[in-house]
Amino acid sequence: MAHVNPPYRADHVGSFLRSSKIVNARRFFQDNKITRAELTQIEDEEIAALVKLEIDNGLKAVTDGEFRRAFWHLDFLAALNGIEHIKAKAWSVEFAERQPKAETIRIVGKIAFSNEHPFLEAFSKLKNIAGEHQVKFTIPSPSMLHLICCVREANYEPIELYKNNEEALFEDIANAWCDAVKALYERGCRYLQLDDTSWGELCSLEKRENYAKRGIDLDKLAENYVAVINRIMQSKPEDMVICMHICRGNFRSTWFSSGGYEPIAPVLFGKCAVDGFFLEYDTDRAGDFSPLRFIKDQTVVLGLVSSKFGQLEDKEVVKKRIIEASKFVPLDRLCLSTQCGFSSTEEGNILSHEEQWAKIRLVCEIAKEVWADA
Repeated sequence: MAHVNPPYRADHVGSFLRSSKIVNARRFFQDNKITRAELTQIEDEEIAALVKLEIDNGLKAVTDGEFRRAFWHLDFLAALNGIEHIKAKAWSVEFAERQPKAETIRIVGKIAFSNEHPFLEAFSKLKNIAGEHQVKFTIPSPSMLHLICCVREANYEPIELYKNNEEALFEDIANAWCDAVKALYERGCRYLQLDDTSWGELCSLEKRENYAKRGIDLDKLAENYVAVINRIMQSKPEDMVICMHICRGNFRSTWFSSGGYEPIAPVLFGKCAVDGFFLEYDTDRAGDFSPLRFIKDQTVVLGLVSSKFGQLEDKEVVKKRIIEASKFVPLDRLCLSTQCGFSSTEEGNILSHEEQWAKIRLVCEIAKEVWADA
């Protein structure tokens, strides 16, 4: 019998390399050479072509590849009420070799989700394109809003509304995401992924030390982040699956954080009520599988296939690692995916489109060889 509910045995994180038509259209739009309507028409056509490729290459859940976004997170966050998108002197974290465009966000008013948020239309368009096929939609985790504005920003000063009242700040963040989930559900979303690099940072002993030196209580921070996510999970309809993807950075095939899951496992795996975790495990930077012992009844999607480079992994090595992970989480609650998306920003990772699809086919092939219900 087939594994019918997400996350799927062969799954993916969501973003794909932008097509040349998308790249050109976005550049033309920025240069005022085409209208917003013309850009949207090209996006619609290219997303329809992408969805067909996703299905043809074996995926059970399809995304829009994040083709309408410049960044995996800032586009969503900047469109919230109370948030302003601004230029910055530098990116908020330092990647290993390359740096994204220096842009960020800041809190300027009461945080809330509006039914005018552009991601609602983006989801509806994807749902219409996908037809009867399962749609997967990705948005940043609520932790990212707080991390970027209040933690990474060393000179953060709360606005009057949130001064000496962090409880109100987290309450408004939670309410914004609960409202987003409700609005997406009403439009037909049944499979949502929260993308989160905050936990990837908290895996890093170096970053933990740096934050601790600034007087940031990381244990309290982790508890607050889990509490917000659990509020979302409590509010969601029963037939909606919400997973979380933990990332250590994915810009132009580089990264910004290293470290195994052990420092965060008791709180994140032990207390966070998401339906599943998409976990990076493509290199030694992610550590071993032993932190998975804290997993309760969630599904774990093992990111054993790299989306950063084109070279294909050895099937037998990947299958062996799945069996190793099953010592901590039953095989029936394991799935397989790439470690991240292929294009977390519009620039994309350093591999070809064909190499990208070869990776997806590899994930699907391995899943069928490991799980009878794949």
